[in-house]
Amino acid sequence: MTAFPADRTVILTGAASPRGIGRATAHFLAERGWHVGIVDLDDAAAKAVATEIAAEHGVQAAGAGANVADARQVRAAIDGLEAALPQLVALVNLAGVSSPVPYLDVTDDEWRRVLSINLDGVHHATRRAVESMVEHGVGRVVSLASVSAQRGGGTFSKTAYSAAKAGVIGFSRSVARELGPRGVTVNVVSPGPIDTDIMGGTLTDDRKAAMAADGVLPRIGTPRDIAAAIHYLISEDAGFVTGQTLNVDGGLYMH
Repeated sequence: MTAFPADRTVILTGAASPRGIGRATAHFLAERGWHVGIVDLDDAAAKAVATEIAAEHGVQAAGAGANVADARQVRAAIDGLEAALPQLVALVNLAGVSSPVPYLDVTDDEWRRVLSINLDGVHHATRRAVESMVEHGVGRVVSLASVSAQRGGGTFSKTAYSAAKAGVIGFSRSVARELGPRGVTVNVVSPGPIDTDIMGGTLTDDRKAAMAADGVLPRIGTPRDIAAAIHYLISEDAGFVTGQTLNVDGGLYMH
C-alpha cells in the first residue's frame, strides 16, 4: 500500500468566491498543512486567494483560471498547478451554479448550463486529477452534491440542479469502484442549506430560520461545517471510506 505523503497538495475547483464553501475550505485545509491549488473561472481571483493562503498559513499555493465545463481548460489548469506544487493527493470539486428555475420554465440552454458546470465539470477535473493519483498509488476525490439531489429539490434550486447533483453521486460511486484497487478513494459531501451567496444572496435571519425549520438542528450550516467534512474525507484516516455520501445538513435528510 502506497504511503500517504506528508508533503501533499489538494486542488479545489470553484474556491475563489468571497463567501463560498470553496474559499473557506481552502483556508481550513491549508491551516492543517495541505498545500493548495485553486481552479476558478476568475483567474485573477484564483491567484489572489492562493497568495492570501500562502501568506496566512505558510504553505505553498497557486491559482489558475478555467471554466470547469471546458475539458481542455481544466486539464491545462491542473497541469500548471501540479507542476508548481508538491504531489497531488486530493481533488475537491466545489465549482457549481444554482438554478431556481421551475421545471416547466427550464430552457435547453438552462439545462445545458447547469449540467455542464455541475456534472461535466466534476468529470473533467476528476478525469485529469486521478491520472496522477493512480500513477502515485494514492489519492482522494471529494465532490459536492446537495440534499436537493436526495430529496428531489425542496431547496432554493430545482430540477436541473437536483439532476446534476444526483449525477455527481452516481458518478462518484462508479469511479470509486473502478479506482479503489489503484489506491484512490472517491466520496461525496451533500450539504443542506449553507449560509453562502449561492442561496440567492446574503441570507436574512428570517430566511435562515425558515430553512433551519426543515432540519432537526436549530440553525443552517456554515462553510466551516462543510470544510471539516471534506478535511476528514481527504485525510489519511479516511482511507477505508469510499463510494459514500456524507450528509452535512442538520438532519434534513436521514437515510
